[in-house]
Amino acid sequence: MSGASPTSIESRAEQLDTIAAVLPIDRRDKLAELLTDQDVETLKHLVSEGMGENTLRALTSDLAYLEAWSLAATGNPLPWPAPEALLLKFVAHHLWDPAKRQSDPEHGMPAAIDHALRDSGFLRAVGPHAPDTVRRRLANWSTLTKWRGLDGAFASPALKSAIRLAVRAVPRPRRRKSAKAVTGDVLSQLLATCGGDSLRDIRDRAILMVAFASGGRRRSEIANLRKEQLTVEPPVTGEDGSPLPSLSIHLGRTKTSGADQDEVVYLTGRPVDALNAWLTAAKIDGGSMFRAIDRWGNVSRRALDPKAVNDIVKQRVKQAGLKVGEFSAHGLRSGYLTEAASRGIPLPEAMEQSRHRSVQQASSYYNSATRRSGGAARLIT
Repeated sequence: MSGASPTSIESRAEQLDTIAAVLPIDRRDKLAELLTDQDVETLKHLVSEGMGENTLRALTSDLAYLEAWSLAATGNPLPWPAPEALLLKFVAHHLWDPAKRQSDPEHGMPAAIDHALRDSGFLRAVGPHAPDTVRRRLANWSTLTKWRGLDGAFASPALKSAIRLAVRAVPRPRRRKSAKAVTGDVLSQLLATCGGDSLRDIRDRAILMVAFASGGRRRSEIANLRKEQLTVEPPVTGEDGSPLPSLSIHLGRTKTSGADQDEVVYLTGRPVDALNAWLTAAKIDGGSMFRAIDRWGNVSRRALDPKAVNDIVKQRVKQAGLKVGEFSAHGLRSGYLTEAASRGIPLPEAMEQSRHRSVQQASSYYNSATRRSGGAARLIT
């Protein structure tokens, strides 16, 4: 796609192999074809500097998209630093008015560029991009520019004005990542769909229970969990006096943690049993915990893609007879706090497990649960 020689592409693929642990390596060959030698060197540098894994994956994904867009729009790889005109072109191609597009086919992203990006698998959205997506990609573009020791035009008044006017022209309602929270009752329905003894049932049951019980972990955190992050803890005494198995999960750096902070969450009881059942059935004694299973029942050596975690949730939602569009993997995160609020668990205790840093964000789930069941909502019963 970039016109690079087979030798240089193979060399970049080998370089990407050295940082495979923190990149979507299932797309290694595509990245090697698309990214430039300098792109790969920049990514290796960011790894050596200790950039968080999730942040690096997001940055790599955006860099690949930007390179694909530049090739489709200009016929050349991204220039460093990018001129202001190219930044404005990027905004114009991604933030546009669908109503105006009907009367002016040239408005927004040209059809040829749209088709090129779709054919290569980089463009899936129909219509203009979400403003937050455009801002994030521009921010990552700016970050990469700075890491190369260059200055860009990302703070130019013209660029800021273009984004502001484009967003104002086509207002978009703010949507939750998951329309509904996966609370305890919903989770029970999902678990009922994977009560069998097949490998998929055992794996999916472990994913759902671990993701929820560990504080509503993000799908990327679940997909990237490794056996080495687990520590067996002393049993916890249950309400009936019986011992319950306990594990700690060392998350390392997360989206909201500090640079040198090792986030730790705990599992107790049934989620531990579910996880151990999967590790035993899949014969996993090290490396990635949650992996793909092929049609013949073979367990892959590679970790699940974060998108696959979301697909598993939606598949189980469908099997449970619920509306697929109303739930997603993020619903496990919001559902954990919502359920904790409903059960009267103090907010600080729930936040210790969910690892939320913002009291305002976490308390919104508590406020909703309290208001729904409180006296103010039940003046007439």
